[in-house]
Amino acid sequence: MANKKYYITTAIAYTSGKPHIGNTYEAILADAIARFKRKQGYDVFFQTGTDEHGQKIEEKAAAAGVTPQAFVDGVAGTIQGIWDMVGTSYDKFVRTTDPEHCAQVAKIFKKFYEQGDIYKSEYVGMYCTPCESFWTESQLVEGKCPDCGREVKPAKEEAYFFKMGKYADRLIEHIEKHPEFIQPVSRKNEMMNNFLKKGLQDLCVSRTSFKWGIPVDFDDRHVVYVWLDALTNYITGIGFDADGNHGENYRKYWPADLHLIGKDILRFHTIYWPIFLMAMGEPLPKQIFGHPWLLQGEGKMSKSKGNVIYADDLARLFGVDAVRYFVLHEMPFDNDGQITWELVCERFNTELANVLGNLVSRTIAMMNKYFGGKVVASQKANEEDPDSEFKATVCETVKKVEDKMELLRVADAISEIFNTLRRANKYIDETMPWALAKDESKQARLNDVLYNLVDTILTCASLLESFMPETAKKIFAAFGVQAKSLEECAIFGQAEAYSAEPVPALFQRLDFKALEPEIEAIAAAQKASVKAAEPAPAPTESKEEAPKKAEIAFEDFEKVELRVGEIIACEAVPKSSKLLKETVKFGDEIRTVVSGIAKHYKPEEMVGKKVVFVTNLAPRKICGILSEGMILAAEDEDGKLSLCVSDKDDLKSGANCG
Repeated sequence: MANKKYYITTAIAYTSGKPHIGNTYEAILADAIARFKRKQGYDVFFQTGTDEHGQKIEEKAAAAGVTPQAFVDGVAGTIQGIWDMVGTSYDKFVRTTDPEHCAQVAKIFKKFYEQGDIYKSEYVGMYCTPCESFWTESQLVEGKCPDCGREVKPAKEEAYFFKMGKYADRLIEHIEKHPEFIQPVSRKNEMMNNFLKKGLQDLCVSRTSFKWGIPVDFDDRHVVYVWLDALTNYITGIGFDADGNHGENYRKYWPADLHLIGKDILRFHTIYWPIFLMAMGEPLPKQIFGHPWLLQGEGKMSKSKGNVIYADDLARLFGVDAVRYFVLHEMPFDNDGQITWELVCERFNTELANVLGNLVSRTIAMMNKYFGGKVVASQKANEEDPDSEFKATVCETVKKVEDKMELLRVADAISEIFNTLRRANKYIDETMPWALAKDESKQARLNDVLYNLVDTILTCASLLESFMPETAKKIFAAFGVQAKSLEECAIFGQAEAYSAEPVPALFQRLDFKALEPEIEAIAAAQKASVKAAEPAPAPTESKEEAPKKAEIAFEDFEKVELRVGEIIACEAVPKSSKLLKETVKFGDEIRTVVSGIAKHYKPEEMVGKKVVFVTNLAPRKICGILSEGMILAAEDEDGKLSLCVSDKDDLKSGANCG
C-alpha cells in the first residue's frame, strides 16, 4: 500500500472575491479525504488553487482601480489564507497566472488547432459574465442564465471553437464502461441524458472582447477562454508538458484518482475536460465527484442577499475543528445541506461538547481522582459484562469508517465514530465507576473500566484525526501518546498502561444568545458593504485644530476593534493626489484599506510597516475602491502626520490592541 499513489484535486477557486463557507467546504472535504488516504498508507498528492483569468476579473480590477494581476494577487492571497486557516494540507497551490501554466495552455491550444480540433468562427448568443458562459435562447431559463439565474446580455464576437462532437461517442462509451467515473449516480444520469445523448454543440474556447487571459500565440487578438485555461491546471500543476517532456510528478500521479467539484460545474469537468484529454491523448481521471451545495436558509449564499457566512467568522466563534466537523458531518452525500449560525451552535453543544468533550473530560477526571492519573491493562483472564460487546463495537469502527470513506460518504464515516463515542458514554452509565470507587474490592474492575474508556477514546481520536486534526492532537497530548495506526485501531487494548494529566475541556458549551450580538454585527457589516456604493468625500487639508469631541463611556470605546496589520503591498490611487491603497495582512486575513496619506508617505515606504488599524468599521467605497478598515495616525497643528506603528518587529500581524 505504501507505494500506491493517490492524486486528489479540488476545483480551483475563482478570484472574484472572498470565498464563503460553501466554497470553503470543498477544500475541507478534499483535505479530509487526503488525510485519510495518507493514514491508509497512500502516497497522496493534494492540489488546489485559484482560477484567475476572465472578463469578470478584468471588470472588477478596473472598478477597483488596479491592474488585473494586482487584483488577483490580493484575492488569491485571501483564498490561500482561508485554506490554510481551516487546515487544508495541500501539496500544491496552483494559480492560473503561474508562468508554467500559461506556457503549457498556449501550447495545448496550438496543438488542438494544428490537429484540426479547433477552428475560427463567430459567436452569436447570450453571455453570462459571472459564469463566463455563452448560451442560446433555448437554453435560457425564464430569459436568464440556467446555471446562476442572473441576467445575460447579447454577445457577438470572433472566436475559436472546439469540435466537441468529434469525441462525444468515445466519451459516452467510456462513461458506460466505467460507472464509477461520475459520482453520485444522479450526476452521471444528468450529464448523459441532458447533454451527451442530446448531442454536443461546439465549444467556444477563445475570446476577443477582453484581454485578461492567456494569449493565443498565433492570433494575438484572442485570449484562451476560461474553461480550457482553468481545467488544464490539473495536469500543468503536476508537471505536464504538451511536448511530451513531462515532469516526475505527472508521470507518477496522473491520472487523477479524484476530481472533487461542486455540482454546478459538473458539465465542464465530466464532458469538456475528458474530451480535452482525449484530444491530447492523455488518460482520463478515474473519478469525478460532484458534491452538493451548502445552503443558508432557502437558497445559495449571496452577498447581495446578505446571507453569506464566512469560514473565518465561524472559526472565530466556534474554532476551526468545530467548523470542519459541521461542514463534513452535516453535508448529505447527494442532497444540499443547510447551515445557520444557530445550527452550528447546536451541533457544537450536542455533539462536540456533550458527546466527545464530556467523555474525554470525565475519563481523565476519574483517572486522576481514583488512580493518580494512571491505569493499566487488565490482568483478568475473563471479561465482565458488557466489556466483550463494548470492545467488539470499538474494534469494528475502523472497518466501518474505511468502508464509508471508500464510497466518499464522509458524513457517514464521522457518524460511525460518534456512534462509538456515544457507546462509550453509555458504557460509563452501565459500569458506574463512581459506585465501583466506593468498594475497595472493586478497584481492579474500576481500573479496567477506565482503561477501556481511554483505549476507546484514543481509537476514536485516531479515526477523527483526518476530520478534526487539532482536536485529535489535543487528545493525544492529554494522554502522552501518538495516534494509532488503522491496524492498531482494530485491536483493543495493546498498551500496557495509560497516563493522563488534567486538561482544559476540549469544547465548552456555548450560549447562543451570548453569541447573537457578534453575529448581528457580522451581518450588519456585510449589508453595509453591499450598500456602500457612493465614493466618500476626499479628506480635507485644513490645518485648523480639530474641536474636542464629547466624552464617551468605556463601553463605547470597547466597541472599537483595533488590530495590528502588516502592509504587504501599497499603490497610489489613480486620479487622486491624496489616497493610497494598502493591501494589509491581519493574521490569515487579507484586506484592502484606502487612506488619505499620499502627501506624507510614498507607496514604497509603506510596505513592511506594522500599523494599527480600526478593523470593525463598516466597509465603504472610496474612489471606487472598497475600503475595509481605517489606518490610525497622529497629525499636529502644522499638518505633520505620523502613523501609529508597532515598535516591536516580532509582533505578529493581527494582534489585538487595547
